[in-house]
Amino acid sequence: MAKFNKAQSSSIKTFEGGKAFARDAKSDLFLLAVTNMVGEDTFYESADDRDQRFRDLIHTVALQDAEWMLRFVTWLRSEANMRSASVVAACEAVWARLQVGLSGQNRQLIAAACQRADEPGELLAYWTGRHGRAVPKPVKRGLSDAVARLYSEYSLAKYDSDAKSFRFADVIDLVHPVAAADKPWQGELFRHALDRRHKRDNPVPAALGMLTRRAELLALPVAGRRDVLLADGGTERLAAAGMTWEALAGWLQGPMDAAAWEAVIPSMGLMALARNLRNFDEAGVSDEVASRVCARFRDAEQVARSRMLPYRWLSAYRAAPSLRWGHALEGALGHATAGVPSLPGRTLVLVDTSGSMTMPVSARSQIRHLDIGALIGAALAARAQGSGAGSASSGWVDLVGFADGVFQHPVRKGVSVLREIEAFTQRSGEVGYGTRIVEAVKATYSGHDRVVIVSDMQTFPYYYKDTLGADAFIPDSVPVFGINTAGYAPSALPTRKPNRFEVGGFSDKVFTMFGLLATGQDAVWPF
Repeated sequence: MAKFNKAQSSSIKTFEGGKAFARDAKSDLFLLAVTNMVGEDTFYESADDRDQRFRDLIHTVALQDAEWMLRFVTWLRSEANMRSASVVAACEAVWARLQVGLSGQNRQLIAAACQRADEPGELLAYWTGRHGRAVPKPVKRGLSDAVARLYSEYSLAKYDSDAKSFRFADVIDLVHPVAAADKPWQGELFRHALDRRHKRDNPVPAALGMLTRRAELLALPVAGRRDVLLADGGTERLAAAGMTWEALAGWLQGPMDAAAWEAVIPSMGLMALARNLRNFDEAGVSDEVASRVCARFRDAEQVARSRMLPYRWLSAYRAAPSLRWGHALEGALGHATAGVPSLPGRTLVLVDTSGSMTMPVSARSQIRHLDIGALIGAALAARAQGSGAGSASSGWVDLVGFADGVFQHPVRKGVSVLREIEAFTQRSGEVGYGTRIVEAVKATYSGHDRVVIVSDMQTFPYYYKDTLGADAFIPDSVPVFGINTAGYAPSALPTRKPNRFEVGGFSDKVFTMFGLLATGQDAVWPF
């Protein structure tokens, strides 16, 4: 099976002119996909250049190894939780294969990219926008499989709207799905979706109980709708009608006050809860209801099912004005980073705080690459065993920020990771704005058992000798792990050498991959 450290070195340079190394196509694609917010500019690459590089890599790998590509797309969407990248990967892989007449795996690739009910429409919008209105049979069949698996009464109510270029009915019209054998009501759902789209004045089929109850709520006079919130069983009635908080706000045609929020909070998912903590406080949601929200954040199973990227808990913490959420958000982040390994011996963790790391991970996010690095570094340090360095039975992490210089950031046992992230990022301006990995290693490596470098890997050349890689001054016998937050093509880490590894991404799976490598297990793909 392919290895993460399978790469070919070359004389290429990083974007800042430092010594760099090229990866093989699969490794390049992997690191780009798990860090790529499609259509977004980055510090060193425009959106157009980055997206074209992504497509080129997909085409290359899809023609080399379709089975690998299918496993990759499945993992990328289901485990790494990268939605847009999965859609693009599936579409471009199938397109490239169809251009040369390759069959097999195409239908499965399309279906694998769709794990939420709005994604068949997303995929069709991408395909037609990129490759024209003619949709090949394998694409239609893969979408048909996804529709039968994903379309439900709740998903129709939640995702089907005029704001979408491809509504549920448009997908149904194009791919002609067959209702799933274990969903006898699904044929009626397909017909109702078509009625909605084409404005046919037909009643909601009796087999669709949730949508029938929703229609009853929508038929109520506006003046009487708020009474539903206060009536006995009002919360249950809203949930039985599949009423999301977004729909409730429009249905009330008035403010989302405490009563409105408290009625819908029990049926909200964790992502929606985490995004609305400020709204809860501003509306005056009671402490009793807030405690129930916090209990859900502290539930490891619910956090796992939410599939939220770890940094979203940091984002929620920053947005929440009240201290009543802090402990629960700390617990949620702990569950989301449960894969962080506890490492024996001494570990040096270097987190890049340079100017390029201050770019947000996407245009709509306030979270920066620096925040991702601080989260990884603080989580590793907090998980370290023992309270002293050098013990054979305990672990210790030296957390260091670096740019043009370095700063030590001690992390005590039992601290709040969220607070340590904030404290670390506030110090980032202490050491300038250039990425100087070799200098940082030289200044801080002192017989550690392993080194972890969290960076976009775009280092400046070493002051005294520009032919040194990022692992200079570290013995070949000491493992070096690069955790790449950006996925640029040139990398400062020579991963062809033994004991040199590179992983990346924003999901908790980066900890799983790193944990496998750090404990000496084979560096196989995580799928």
